[in-house]
Amino acid sequence: MEILMTVRRLASICTMGANASALEKEIGPEQFPVNEHYFGLVNFGNTCYCNSVLQALYFCRPFREKVLAYKVQPRKKESLLTCLSDLFNSIATQKKKVGVIPPKKFISRLRKENELFDNYMQQDAHEFLNYLLNTIADLLQEEKKQEKQNGKLQNGSIESEEGDKTDLTWVHEIFQGTLTNETRCLNCEAVSSKDEDFLDLSVDVEQNTSITHCLRGFSNTETLCSEYKYYCEQCRSKQEAQKRMRVKKLPMILALHLKRFKYMDQLHRYTKLSYRVVFPLELRLFNTSGDATNPDRMYDLVAVVVHCGSGPNRGHYITIVKSHGFWLLFDDDIVEAVFLNKLKCRKSVQKIWETVVRS
Repeated sequence: MEILMTVRRLASICTMGANASALEKEIGPEQFPVNEHYFGLVNFGNTCYCNSVLQALYFCRPFREKVLAYKVQPRKKESLLTCLSDLFNSIATQKKKVGVIPPKKFISRLRKENELFDNYMQQDAHEFLNYLLNTIADLLQEEKKQEKQNGKLQNGSIESEEGDKTDLTWVHEIFQGTLTNETRCLNCEAVSSKDEDFLDLSVDVEQNTSITHCLRGFSNTETLCSEYKYYCEQCRSKQEAQKRMRVKKLPMILALHLKRFKYMDQLHRYTKLSYRVVFPLELRLFNTSGDATNPDRMYDLVAVVVHCGSGPNRGHYITIVKSHGFWLLFDDDIVEAVFLNKLKCRKSVQKIWETVVRS
Protein backbone atom coordinates (compact mmCIF):
# COMPACT_ATOMS: atom_id res chain seq x y z
CA MET A 1 0.00 0.00 0.00
CA GLU A 2 2.85 2.39 0.85
CA ILE A 3 4.45 1.73 -2.56
CA LEU A 4 1.14 2.29 -4.32
CA MET A 5 0.66 5.58 -2.47
CA THR A 6 4.18 6.64 -3.46
CA VAL A 7 3.37 5.96 -7.11
CA ARG A 8 0.14 7.94 -6.89
CA ARG A 9 1.98 10.86 -5.29
CA LEU A 10 4.63 10.68 -8.02
CA ALA A 11 1.92 10.77 -10.67
CA SER A 12 0.13 13.67 -9.02
CA ILE A 13 3.33 15.72 -8.78
CA CYS A 14 4.65 14.91 -12.25
CA THR A 15 1.46 14.94 -14.29
CA MET A 16 -1.66 16.92 -15.05
CA GLY A 17 -5.16 15.65 -15.68
CA ALA A 18 -6.97 13.18 -13.42
CA ASN A 19 -9.11 11.17 -15.82
CA ALA A 20 -9.87 10.44 -19.46
CA SER A 21 -12.05 13.50 -20.04
CA ALA A 22 -9.43 15.73 -18.39
CA LEU A 23 -6.78 14.29 -20.70
CA GLU A 24 -8.89 15.08 -23.77
CA LYS A 25 -9.42 18.64 -22.57
CA GLU A 26 -5.76 19.10 -21.77
CA ILE A 27 -4.53 17.89 -25.15
CA GLY A 28 -7.29 19.82 -26.86
CA PRO A 29 -9.41 18.82 -29.88
CA GLU A 30 -7.18 20.70 -32.30
CA GLN A 31 -3.96 19.09 -31.09
CA PHE A 32 -5.33 15.60 -30.46
CA PRO A 33 -3.69 13.31 -33.05
CA VAL A 34 -5.97 11.94 -35.75
CA ASN A 35 -6.59 8.18 -35.45
CA GLU A 36 -4.65 7.96 -32.17
CA HIS A 37 -6.03 6.42 -28.99
CA TYR A 38 -4.81 6.58 -25.41
CA PHE A 39 -6.25 3.72 -23.39
CA GLY A 40 -5.26 2.48 -19.96
CA LEU A 41 -5.16 -1.24 -19.19
CA VAL A 42 -6.93 -2.93 -16.29
CA ASN A 43 -4.63 -4.57 -13.71
CA PHE A 44 -5.63 -8.19 -13.05
CA GLY A 45 -3.55 -8.59 -9.91
CA ASN A 46 0.08 -7.43 -10.15
CA THR A 47 -0.01 -7.40 -13.97
CA CYS A 48 1.44 -3.88 -14.12
CA TYR A 49 4.71 -5.42 -15.42
CA CYS A 50 2.74 -6.65 -18.43
CA ASN A 51 0.63 -3.51 -18.90
CA SER A 52 3.69 -1.25 -18.87
CA VAL A 53 5.53 -3.26 -21.54
CA LEU A 54 2.43 -3.51 -23.74
CA GLN A 55 1.99 0.28 -23.65
CA ALA A 56 5.65 0.82 -24.57
CA LEU A 57 5.34 -1.61 -27.49
CA TYR A 58 2.05 -0.11 -28.66
CA PHE A 59 3.75 3.25 -29.12
CA CYS A 60 6.66 1.72 -31.05
CA ARG A 61 4.95 2.36 -34.35
CA PRO A 62 6.77 -0.25 -36.51
CA PHE A 63 5.84 -2.95 -34.00
CA ARG A 64 2.24 -1.76 -33.68
CA GLU A 65 1.74 -1.72 -37.45
CA LYS A 66 2.99 -5.30 -37.81
CA VAL A 67 0.77 -6.55 -34.98
CA LEU A 68 -2.29 -4.80 -36.44
CA ALA A 69 -1.49 -6.21 -39.90
CA TYR A 70 -1.41 -9.70 -38.40
CA LYS A 71 -5.03 -9.20 -37.35
CA VAL A 72 -6.29 -9.03 -40.95
CA GLN A 73 -4.68 -12.34 -41.93
CA PRO A 74 -6.81 -15.51 -42.15
CA ARG A 75 -8.00 -16.65 -38.73
CA LYS A 76 -5.27 -18.56 -36.96
CA LYS A 77 -5.18 -20.79 -33.90
CA GLU A 78 -5.24 -18.76 -30.69
CA SER A 79 -1.78 -17.80 -29.52
CA LEU A 80 -0.10 -15.02 -27.58
CA LEU A 81 0.28 -13.14 -30.88
CA THR A 82 -3.39 -13.45 -31.88
CA CYS A 83 -4.39 -12.22 -28.42
CA LEU A 84 -1.95 -9.30 -28.67
CA SER A 85 -3.26 -8.47 -32.13
CA ASP A 86 -6.84 -8.53 -30.84
CA LEU A 87 -5.87 -6.21 -27.97
CA PHE A 88 -4.03 -3.72 -30.18
CA ASN A 89 -6.89 -3.79 -32.68
CA SER A 90 -9.41 -3.19 -29.91
CA ILE A 91 -7.49 -0.07 -28.85
CA ALA A 92 -6.94 1.21 -32.40
CA THR A 93 -10.61 0.86 -33.44
CA GLN A 94 -12.26 2.43 -30.40
CA LYS A 95 -14.71 5.21 -31.14
CA LYS A 96 -13.53 7.07 -28.06
CA LYS A 97 -10.12 8.72 -28.01
CA VAL A 98 -9.35 7.80 -24.40
CA GLY A 99 -10.58 5.19 -21.98
CA VAL A 100 -9.77 1.85 -20.35
CA ILE A 101 -9.58 -1.66 -21.81
CA PRO A 102 -9.24 -4.96 -19.91
CA PRO A 103 -6.50 -7.14 -21.51
CA LYS A 104 -8.18 -10.20 -20.01
CA LYS A 105 -7.77 -12.48 -23.02
CA PHE A 106 -4.06 -11.69 -23.37
CA ILE A 107 -3.34 -12.17 -19.65
CA SER A 108 -5.26 -15.45 -19.64
CA ARG A 109 -3.25 -16.74 -22.61
CA LEU A 110 0.03 -15.58 -21.06
CA ARG A 111 -0.70 -17.45 -17.84
CA LYS A 112 -1.73 -20.52 -19.79
CA GLU A 113 1.46 -20.59 -21.88
CA ASN A 114 4.04 -19.85 -19.18
CA GLU A 115 3.72 -20.95 -15.56
CA LEU A 116 6.17 -18.23 -14.53
CA PHE A 117 3.40 -15.68 -15.13
CA ASP A 118 0.58 -17.93 -13.87
CA ASN A 119 0.25 -16.30 -10.46
CA TYR A 120 -0.53 -13.00 -8.82
CA MET A 121 3.06 -12.16 -7.88
CA GLN A 122 4.99 -9.21 -9.26
CA GLN A 123 7.13 -10.23 -12.25
CA ASP A 124 10.08 -8.62 -14.02
CA ALA A 125 9.08 -6.40 -16.96
CA HIS A 126 12.34 -7.05 -18.82
CA GLU A 127 11.89 -10.80 -18.49
CA PHE A 128 8.35 -10.47 -19.84
CA LEU A 129 9.53 -8.33 -22.78
CA ASN A 130 12.11 -10.96 -23.73
CA TYR A 131 9.58 -13.76 -23.45
CA LEU A 132 6.99 -11.92 -25.53
CA LEU A 133 9.34 -10.96 -28.38
CA ASN A 134 10.94 -14.41 -28.57
CA THR A 135 7.56 -16.16 -28.43
CA ILE A 136 6.20 -14.01 -31.27
CA ALA A 137 9.35 -14.63 -33.33
CA ASP A 138 9.06 -18.40 -32.76
CA LEU A 139 5.39 -18.36 -33.80
CA LEU A 140 6.14 -16.44 -37.00
CA GLN A 141 9.03 -18.76 -37.89
CA GLU A 142 6.84 -21.80 -37.31
CA GLU A 143 4.16 -20.32 -39.58
CA LYS A 144 6.75 -19.75 -42.32
CA LYS A 145 7.91 -23.33 -41.95
CA GLN A 146 4.35 -24.65 -42.23
CA GLU A 147 3.67 -22.48 -45.28
CA LYS A 148 6.75 -23.87 -47.00
CA GLN A 149 5.74 -27.41 -46.24
CA ASN A 150 2.29 -26.73 -47.64
CA GLY A 151 3.81 -25.25 -50.79
CA LYS A 152 2.20 -21.85 -50.23
CA LEU A 153 5.34 -19.76 -50.60
CA GLN A 154 6.04 -18.70 -54.16
CA ASN A 155 9.57 -17.45 -53.54
CA GLY A 156 11.82 -20.30 -54.60
CA SER A 157 14.98 -18.60 -53.33
CA ILE A 158 14.28 -19.63 -49.76
CA GLU A 159 13.61 -23.30 -50.30
CA SER A 160 16.85 -24.52 -48.75
CA GLU A 161 16.87 -26.40 -45.47
CA GLU A 162 19.21 -23.78 -44.06
CA GLY A 163 16.58 -21.16 -44.74
CA ASP A 164 14.32 -22.73 -42.11
CA LYS A 165 16.92 -21.82 -39.50
CA THR A 166 17.86 -18.36 -40.74
CA ASP A 167 14.52 -16.87 -41.86
CA LEU A 168 14.09 -13.51 -40.15
CA THR A 169 10.69 -12.36 -38.92
CA TRP A 170 9.46 -8.80 -38.53
CA VAL A 171 10.39 -9.04 -34.85
CA HIS A 172 14.02 -9.45 -35.94
CA GLU A 173 13.69 -6.73 -38.57
CA ILE A 174 12.50 -4.28 -35.91
CA PHE A 175 14.49 -5.17 -32.79
CA GLN A 176 17.46 -7.31 -33.78
CA GLY A 177 20.97 -5.94 -33.80
CA THR A 178 24.34 -7.68 -33.91
CA LEU A 179 27.24 -7.54 -31.46
CA THR A 180 30.76 -8.57 -32.41
CA ASN A 181 33.04 -9.95 -29.70
CA GLU A 182 36.63 -9.12 -30.64
CA THR A 183 39.55 -10.88 -28.93
CA ARG A 184 43.18 -9.87 -29.60
CA CYS A 185 46.05 -12.12 -28.59
CA LEU A 186 48.72 -10.06 -26.81
CA ASN A 187 51.43 -12.45 -27.99
CA CYS A 188 50.90 -12.68 -31.75
CA GLU A 189 48.40 -9.77 -32.16
CA ALA A 190 45.98 -12.05 -34.03
CA VAL A 191 42.36 -10.89 -33.74
CA SER A 192 39.37 -13.21 -33.73
CA SER A 193 35.76 -12.09 -33.75
CA LYS A 194 32.42 -13.75 -33.11
CA ASP A 195 29.04 -12.24 -33.92
CA GLU A 196 26.03 -12.47 -31.62
CA ASP A 197 22.49 -11.25 -32.34
CA PHE A 198 20.41 -9.42 -29.72
CA LEU A 199 16.87 -8.11 -29.32
CA ASP A 200 17.80 -5.80 -26.44
CA LEU A 201 20.96 -4.63 -24.67
CA SER A 202 21.39 -5.04 -20.91
CA VAL A 203 23.92 -2.62 -19.44
CA ASP A 204 25.35 -2.21 -15.93
CA VAL A 205 24.73 0.99 -13.99
CA GLU A 206 27.02 2.88 -11.63
CA GLN A 207 26.55 5.80 -9.26
CA ASN A 208 25.87 9.19 -10.87
CA THR A 209 26.15 7.94 -14.43
CA SER A 210 24.49 8.37 -17.82
CA ILE A 211 23.13 6.12 -20.55
CA THR A 212 26.13 7.04 -22.72
CA HIS A 213 28.55 6.09 -19.93
CA CYS A 214 26.71 2.80 -19.37
CA LEU A 215 27.08 1.93 -23.05
CA ARG A 216 30.78 2.78 -22.99
CA GLY A 217 31.20 0.53 -19.97
CA PHE A 218 29.44 -2.22 -21.89
CA SER A 219 32.21 -2.03 -24.52
CA ASN A 220 35.18 -1.53 -22.20
CA THR A 221 38.30 -3.54 -23.07
CA GLU A 222 38.81 -6.51 -20.73
CA THR A 223 42.19 -8.20 -20.21
CA LEU A 224 42.17 -12.00 -20.03
CA CYS A 225 45.02 -13.27 -17.86
CA SER A 226 45.96 -15.81 -15.17
CA GLU A 227 43.39 -18.63 -15.12
CA TYR A 228 41.26 -16.72 -17.65
CA LYS A 229 43.85 -16.74 -20.44
CA TYR A 230 42.60 -17.04 -24.00
CA TYR A 231 43.42 -20.05 -26.19
CA CYS A 232 44.95 -18.59 -29.35
CA GLU A 233 44.57 -20.69 -32.50
CA GLN A 234 47.64 -19.04 -34.03
CA CYS A 235 49.89 -19.62 -31.02
CA ARG A 236 48.21 -22.96 -30.26
CA SER A 237 48.43 -22.20 -26.57
CA LYS A 238 46.79 -20.10 -23.88
CA GLN A 239 47.88 -16.48 -23.99
CA GLU A 240 46.99 -13.19 -22.38
CA ALA A 241 44.49 -11.34 -24.53
CA GLN A 242 42.22 -8.32 -24.67
CA LYS A 243 38.50 -8.66 -25.31
CA ARG A 244 35.89 -6.06 -26.13
CA MET A 245 32.29 -5.95 -27.34
CA ARG A 246 31.13 -3.68 -30.16
CA VAL A 247 27.84 -3.10 -31.95
CA LYS A 248 28.14 -4.29 -35.55
CA LYS A 249 24.54 -3.90 -36.71
CA LEU A 250 22.27 -1.28 -35.19
CA PRO A 251 18.60 -2.27 -34.76
CA MET A 252 15.67 -0.23 -36.04
CA ILE A 253 14.29 -0.05 -32.50
CA LEU A 254 16.89 -0.06 -29.75
CA ALA A 255 15.72 -1.54 -26.43
CA LEU A 256 18.03 -0.78 -23.51
CA HIS A 257 17.73 -2.49 -20.14
CA LEU A 258 19.43 -0.97 -17.11
CA LYS A 259 20.59 -3.75 -14.79
CA ARG A 260 19.45 -2.18 -11.54
CA PHE A 261 18.91 -5.43 -9.63
CA LYS A 262 22.16 -6.83 -8.24
CA TYR A 263 22.63 -9.93 -6.10
CA MET A 264 24.26 -9.05 -2.77
CA ASP A 265 26.12 -11.99 -1.21
CA GLN A 266 25.99 -10.54 2.28
CA LEU A 267 22.22 -10.11 2.06
CA HIS A 268 21.59 -13.35 0.11
CA ARG A 269 19.12 -11.55 -2.13
CA TYR A 270 18.80 -9.07 -4.97
CA THR A 271 18.77 -5.40 -4.12
CA LYS A 272 17.98 -2.41 -6.29
CA LEU A 273 20.66 0.05 -7.39
CA SER A 274 18.68 3.29 -7.23
CA TYR A 275 21.40 5.36 -8.84
CA ARG A 276 20.71 8.52 -10.78
CA VAL A 277 21.09 7.79 -14.50
CA VAL A 278 21.05 10.75 -16.88
CA PHE A 279 19.39 9.94 -20.19
CA PRO A 280 19.30 11.88 -23.46
CA LEU A 281 16.13 12.30 -25.49
CA GLU A 282 18.31 11.59 -28.53
CA LEU A 283 21.01 8.93 -28.60
CA ARG A 284 23.82 7.93 -30.90
CA LEU A 285 25.82 4.77 -30.24
CA PHE A 286 29.57 5.35 -30.15
CA ASN A 287 30.53 1.78 -29.25
CA THR A 288 30.21 0.50 -32.83
CA SER A 289 32.66 -1.69 -34.71
CA GLY A 290 34.74 -0.43 -37.64
CA ASP A 291 32.57 -2.32 -40.13
CA ALA A 292 29.25 -1.34 -38.54
CA THR A 293 26.32 -0.63 -40.84
CA ASN A 294 24.84 2.88 -40.49
CA PRO A 295 26.98 3.76 -37.42
CA ASP A 296 25.69 7.37 -37.37
CA ARG A 297 22.07 6.37 -36.79
CA MET A 298 20.29 8.57 -34.23
CA TYR A 299 17.65 7.25 -31.87
CA ASP A 300 14.77 9.25 -30.36
CA LEU A 301 13.40 8.24 -26.98
CA VAL A 302 9.83 7.00 -27.40
CA ALA A 303 9.07 4.99 -24.25
CA VAL A 304 10.38 4.28 -20.77
CA VAL A 305 9.22 1.49 -18.48
CA VAL A 306 9.60 2.62 -14.87
CA HIS A 307 9.97 0.39 -11.80
CA CYS A 308 8.93 1.92 -8.48
CA GLY A 309 10.06 -0.03 -5.43
CA SER A 310 13.08 -1.58 -3.75
CA GLY A 311 13.21 -5.13 -5.12
CA PRO A 312 12.52 -7.26 -8.22
CA ASN A 313 9.53 -9.08 -6.71
CA ARG A 314 7.80 -6.06 -5.26
CA GLY A 315 6.84 -2.57 -6.30
CA HIS A 316 4.96 -1.24 -9.30
CA TYR A 317 5.58 -0.57 -13.00
CA ILE A 318 4.42 2.43 -14.99
CA THR A 319 5.27 3.66 -18.50
CA ILE A 320 6.03 7.06 -19.96
CA VAL A 321 5.65 7.31 -23.75
CA LYS A 322 6.15 9.96 -26.39
CA SER A 323 3.32 10.33 -28.88
CA HIS A 324 3.10 13.00 -31.58
CA GLY A 325 5.44 15.34 -29.74
CA PHE A 326 4.01 15.14 -26.22
CA TRP A 327 4.51 12.75 -23.31
CA LEU A 328 1.98 10.57 -21.51
CA LEU A 329 2.13 8.53 -18.32
CA PHE A 330 0.38 5.14 -18.31
CA ASP A 331 -0.25 3.74 -14.82
CA ASP A 332 -2.44 0.68 -15.48
CA ASP A 333 -5.92 2.17 -16.09
CA ILE A 334 -4.76 5.77 -15.55
CA VAL A 335 -3.49 7.89 -18.46
CA GLU A 336 -2.16 11.39 -17.80
CA ALA A 337 -0.17 14.05 -19.65
CA VAL A 338 3.43 14.72 -18.61
CA PHE A 339 5.40 17.92 -19.13
CA LEU A 340 9.11 17.07 -18.93
CA ASN A 341 10.21 20.70 -18.84
CA LYS A 342 8.07 21.22 -15.72
CA LEU A 343 8.93 17.90 -14.07
CA LYS A 344 9.91 18.95 -10.54
CA CYS A 345 10.67 15.36 -9.45
CA ARG A 346 12.86 14.65 -12.47
CA LYS A 347 15.72 13.25 -10.37
CA SER A 348 13.41 10.86 -8.57
CA VAL A 349 11.98 9.62 -11.83
CA GLN A 350 15.43 9.09 -13.32
CA LYS A 351 16.41 6.90 -10.41
CA ILE A 352 13.70 4.39 -11.15
CA TRP A 353 13.58 4.30 -14.93
CA GLU A 354 14.38 0.75 -15.96
CA THR A 355 13.92 -0.26 -19.56
CA VAL A 356 14.48 2.28 -22.32
CA VAL A 357 13.00 1.67 -25.77
CA ARG A 358 14.21 3.89 -28.59
CA SER A 359 13.35 4.07 -32.28
